[in-house]
Amino acid sequence: MALAPRNFRLPRLVVAAPASGHGKTTVAMGLMTALRERGVEVSGHKVGPDYIDPSYHALATGRAPRNLDPHLQGEERIVPLLLHGALAFRPADIAVIEGVLGLFDGALGTDGFASTAHVAQLTGSPVILVVDASAAGRSVAAVVHGFATFDPGVSIAGVILNKVGSDRHETELRSAVEGTGVPVLGALRRSAELQVPSRHLGLVPAGERRAAADEMLARLRSWIADGVDLEAVVRVAAAAPPVTGKPWNPAAALGGRYREGPRTVIAAAAGQAFTFRYTENVELLAAAGADVVDVDPLSDEALPDECAGLYFGGGFPEVHAEALSANAALRTQVAEAARTMPVVAECAGLTYLCRQLDGLAMTGVLDATAAMTERRILGYRTATAAGDHVLAHSGEQVTGHEFHRTEVTPRHGEVPAWEMDAGAEGFAGPGLLASYLHIHWAGHPHMAQRFADAARRSPAPQRPAF
Repeated sequence: MALAPRNFRLPRLVVAAPASGHGKTTVAMGLMTALRERGVEVSGHKVGPDYIDPSYHALATGRAPRNLDPHLQGEERIVPLLLHGALAFRPADIAVIEGVLGLFDGALGTDGFASTAHVAQLTGSPVILVVDASAAGRSVAAVVHGFATFDPGVSIAGVILNKVGSDRHETELRSAVEGTGVPVLGALRRSAELQVPSRHLGLVPAGERRAAADEMLARLRSWIADGVDLEAVVRVAAAAPPVTGKPWNPAAALGGRYREGPRTVIAAAAGQAFTFRYTENVELLAAAGADVVDVDPLSDEALPDECAGLYFGGGFPEVHAEALSANAALRTQVAEAARTMPVVAECAGLTYLCRQLDGLAMTGVLDATAAMTERRILGYRTATAAGDHVLAHSGEQVTGHEFHRTEVTPRHGEVPAWEMDAGAEGFAGPGLLASYLHIHWAGHPHMAQRFADAARRSPAPQRPAF
């Protein structure tokens, strides 16, 4: 008999903004690290498919990064995934959910689907609005009033004023915003020291600048402590209604219990060139009977013992192309291994499997070349498998997203990975999937099982269960 959904008292809040550039990422990170400094166990979550901001959340909270995205995961899984992230390993005292874009900005052509507001409504979370006040005075109150009244289903529980210029400026802002009925929870001064370096796809991931990121978090703690009423923020989160649902469980998502018996080993690209894969993808592989072992293509010269599958996720190989090319030992071993074991590569992994990246030798698993371009490709996708491959059956439809500024030539192999509105894309075969499409497997859990099963069938020996 199925267990009834439980009511969880999970204090939580959403950090949102009127638009990109108001400072919600720095404020969200600052709140996470400042609360943790006070002994609060914080669970960090990111609305949308972004993988860079969650890398900073992980540093700030000491917990695995988590995403909440109705397009990638399905609306029905948002609450279960929130609970899973907040309760996994050790229960969190508070969940801080960082929004994406402007509060009501969702997938193009929809009524705000997958927006921050959509996730706030699905999770019943109060919203703290971060507003850049650097170029305005009383007009900020009109912005707050508009956002507070635009959608009655979204609760704006407080405002944090960012980039405030002086005490006099703060007094003017507070006086105006008080008239909206939305409380001001903090006023943060401008600080050039809090800028996170950016490049062609946004912020530089925390994994590429660990020492500098740790220093920045220390500055953020002081910045937030000086300008935000943390007790008031905690009260906002504590006032959130109980969450009704059951935490997502990777084994249950696969239709059964955690797989017992001998384990298969899947090598996953990691290190500074490959900083991204969704946490739940690895959890699903573990539940399916696969141990994911990290390998750094920048420095490791061999794949792990008993390796039976290759998983190359996202990252920035174009930034590290010279070092990747110089590691000929691993490139050669990857090329040889790909002949006998299943390979899944997405975006960064796709370019690493090419013959060349920006004219430098890569693994040559694919008869294709990759190069940086001036054009940034970004957006949600709905794709259909063009043929049978290691993750899907022909004709199967999936949801995903693209985010890159490289281009692969040819665009697809004899058997493409996916058919999309823009045409065929990627490379596929019985043991291969290489594509620009990022897929969150919580929305398609059977993909992890197919991958683990394919690795189990490969010639590599399996390690005993522990």
